[in-house]
Amino acid sequence: MEWNPIHEWDRTADFLKGLAKTLPAPPKAIVMVSAHWLESSVSVTGSPNPELIYDYYGFPEHTYALQYPAKGEPVLAKAIVQRLKDAGVPASIHPSRGFDHGMFIPMLLMFPNADIPVVQLSLNSNLDAKTHLDIGKALASLRDEGILMIGSGMSFHNMRGYGKPRFGPISDAFDDWLTQTVESDSVTRNKRLAEWSATPFARQSHPLGEEEHLLPLMVMAGAASNGMGKQVFTDRVMETTISAFAFKIGRAHV
Repeated sequence: MEWNPIHEWDRTADFLKGLAKTLPAPPKAIVMVSAHWLESSVSVTGSPNPELIYDYYGFPEHTYALQYPAKGEPVLAKAIVQRLKDAGVPASIHPSRGFDHGMFIPMLLMFPNADIPVVQLSLNSNLDAKTHLDIGKALASLRDEGILMIGSGMSFHNMRGYGKPRFGPISDAFDDWLTQTVESDSVTRNKRLAEWSATPFARQSHPLGEEEHLLPLMVMAGAASNGMGKQVFTDRVMETTISAFAFKIGRAHV
């Protein structure tokens, strides 16, 4: 899309375009957790050929013509549901649900050939941090099977704050806290993430009832087990600071 300033998202786009080169090997499949799918219990895409869901409104016409024909992976979807149930996490297959823009927009940049099968997971609509850490923990063994896990959200997501200079220091403070937390040892990291809403500027960065954009990070942190996290990108966008994080476990990434 055209933005004002026109280059506002260029660094973010370049970061996403370069991510595949940082991996030790091409993933066999991708498990994607998007902030744009919430259910009362975890739901998993089960279609072998998911359609795209253009879940945005008032955007330029060409954005509704975007295509990302990645295949689903029903066998992996069933295995994910079973692992979640074995861990006491209610989950089910959604046979017809497609890929939302939280999946296909970043994937168009990261893996433009759409030649890697993708399974998408919903968030739990309870918006509870520990619930999502537990979801990740239940799926941690996927990393040993050549499967890449991606959390698609935003480290700062207050629609009333974008473009307002007074939110710059607020986003900076929360980003500093989030980076220190992710880069801590796993026990400290998960404890702090579970209690994230009590930190200064938390609710100005992710308002109450609107924290879904932070929760994909919780799933990734849970899936990382004892692996260390690291801030791998940061930028100033629309007067606020945003960051991306990665967890590396040996040769595996999430």
